[in-house]
Amino acid sequence: MKKMFYSIVLLLPAISLSSLAQQEQQTQPTQQKQQPPQTQQTKKPVDPARMVAGMLEVFDPEVSIITPGATDSEPPSDAIVLFDGTDISKEWEDTRGNPSKWIVKDGTMISVRGAGFIQTKRKFGSIQLHIEWKTPSEVTGESQGRGNSGVFLQERFEVQILDSYNNRTYRHGQAASIYKQFPPLVNSSRGPGVWQSYDIIYTAPTFNKDSVTYFTPPRITVLHNGVLVQNNVSLSGPTDYTRIPEVFIKTHGPGSLQLQDHGNPVAFRNIWVREL
Repeated sequence: MKKMFYSIVLLLPAISLSSLAQQEQQTQPTQQKQQPPQTQQTKKPVDPARMVAGMLEVFDPEVSIITPGATDSEPPSDAIVLFDGTDISKEWEDTRGNPSKWIVKDGTMISVRGAGFIQTKRKFGSIQLHIEWKTPSEVTGESQGRGNSGVFLQERFEVQILDSYNNRTYRHGQAASIYKQFPPLVNSSRGPGVWQSYDIIYTAPTFNKDSVTYFTPPRITVLHNGVLVQNNVSLSGPTDYTRIPEVFIKTHGPGSLQLQDHGNPVAFRNIWVREL
């Protein structure tokens, strides 16, 4: 009887261990399911060969709607009109903040010798600019002395205005040049006394921490009488008549649009900008 009892007692641990092993085997699959899935497949990227048109179509936010001008030279609804043919003092002043001495005649404003530059009261960064200009019908002088003026962006970067019709001068000083930096791709000048146009896309610069070098340089695109003559050129610095542009780089913010008095009675009309 004692032997049988001892046998039963000895068998109990073995039976308990066996039962536990079986229990673990039965519960193991359940525990594996509760663990973070290791074999679950991640969502595969769309196979480009199986894409359909709708996958690439974005509807929101919608593109803003403006009303374009009746012609390409007329201002769209979101433009700032800087001269409408009547009041020069509304948007313009001289560089000292005084009323301009330029004259208004027949819907145009005309530079006056000795009156100096004029500039907008507003200050701008990157812009789209439309401006129309006309050199005198009576031709006097030659080279840089003939119908000379200029458009200065942010008070620093000049797009040259000149009577360049049958008028030889240095390449990067003729009409539609970025003065002393880039000649125009072609000379698309009209004759003296004929209205001409510039459409200018200007991207303002950004600056490195040293404040005297560009992080992104200023860039200019110019269409002269509808012809592309400056193709997103990258400027090396502000305009200067004799010195290297890089020397004059200095951090700045928005600046006025300026028109140059160079001693010649150049006329202007239909000036408007869009801020970019």
